[in-house]
Amino acid sequence: MTKRKTKFTVGEWYHCYNRSIENRLSFENPLDYRRFLELLYLANDEFPLRRDDIGVRKFEEVLHIPRGKKLVAIGAFCLMPSHFHLVLKEVTEGGITSFMRKIGTAYTLYFNAQHNRVGNLFLKPFRSRYASLNRSLENLISYVHSNPAVLYEPSWKAGHVVDHQFLEEHLVAYPYASLGAYTGVHTSTSTILDVETVSRARTVPIQKMLQEARHYCTDESIP
Repeated sequence: MTKRKTKFTVGEWYHCYNRSIENRLSFENPLDYRRFLELLYLANDEFPLRRDDIGVRKFEEVLHIPRGKKLVAIGAFCLMPSHFHLVLKEVTEGGITSFMRKIGTAYTLYFNAQHNRVGNLFLKPFRSRYASLNRSLENLISYVHSNPAVLYEPSWKAGHVVDHQFLEEHLVAYPYASLGAYTGVHTSTSTILDVETVSRARTVPIQKMLQEARHYCTDESIP
């Protein structure tokens, strides 16, 4: 197994992301996306996942189940067809590693059972980058929230956007990212996020968000 280069420090923020093996779809339908979102909420707990909480209750009910001590603070998230992005703060020693292991294992077991496959779904180990000064937390969150832009404007990273209003509306409405919570739109997935981080966040116009995201993604190793 490849040794992780990033050392997670309590109180610090990180960009954690991963993609599926061979770039295959890791989310094939809305139920897949919902299961992963449920896991983002339920796995953020010092205790093991309980099967009774998953796949039985309604989606909105799952996202309000009482939890124990959190492993991480989740600042932002975005799920894409073949990969996902998370902005995480290490809250307890080993929290990020434990959290990522829990969601990766639980989702892979679910996905394989649902889609008649075996083996790993995501690459190992997951990728991570420290949210340092030159890759500020604000720019990182902008980048994560801008990811769905490629679904509507394939050349957005190069600065080519045909319909800005269309893109803005679809980014805010994208159901598998946390942008809505940052723009004041009430969503059922807001409980996944760290309340303090969202409340302190500055309001960024969508076009400025995209500009910051382009600056952040100059590193081609980031999906």
